[in-house]
Amino acid sequence: MNQLAKNKMSSAMQVGDDNSNKYLTFLLGSEVYAFSILKVKEIIEYGDITSMPMMPDFICGAINLRGKVVPVIDLSLRMEKAAADISRRTCIVIVELSTGDGVINIGVIIDSVSKVVDLQADEIEPAPSFGGNIRTDFIEGMGKLENEFIIVLNLDRVISMDDIQALTQVQQLADES
Repeated sequence: MNQLAKNKMSSAMQVGDDNSNKYLTFLLGSEVYAFSILKVKEIIEYGDITSMPMMPDFICGAINLRGKVVPVIDLSLRMEKAAADISRRTCIVIVELSTGDGVINIGVIIDSVSKVVDLQADEIEPAPSFGGNIRTDFIEGMGKLENEFIIVLNLDRVISMDDIQALTQVQQLADES
């Protein structure tokens, strides 16, 4: 992640700020996506991922994050695109998702972080109901920022409860080994 993105993310996550309208923008291929900054715990460099047997293709495995096992998914594969091309800008965004039992941290591989943007509710249009090259149920809306559209993802739909169960299994397998 470049220094500009780190600075913008840091300033966007200051304690006491209202972050409900802030979104982390990032690239997958040539498309700009975003999800709520409220879900983002941290951004780390892409590193060694321990693969796990018998997992769906989009679940890459797990990483050791300061002694904790964190399952990692390839967001491109999850959205039924080609696997992420790993480059020096590739990073893992650690997100927090709520489950029935609490909170789980999940690593999401993205091509590169862009910036943190402020999108008001009236700047986000409903998801289109036609075609497109990603599943429309994953889209929260289309953000309008200057002359560009940003696909705002709903992480709770992108990573379903069934996915969370598989990711929890990754954590358990890694803890056992």
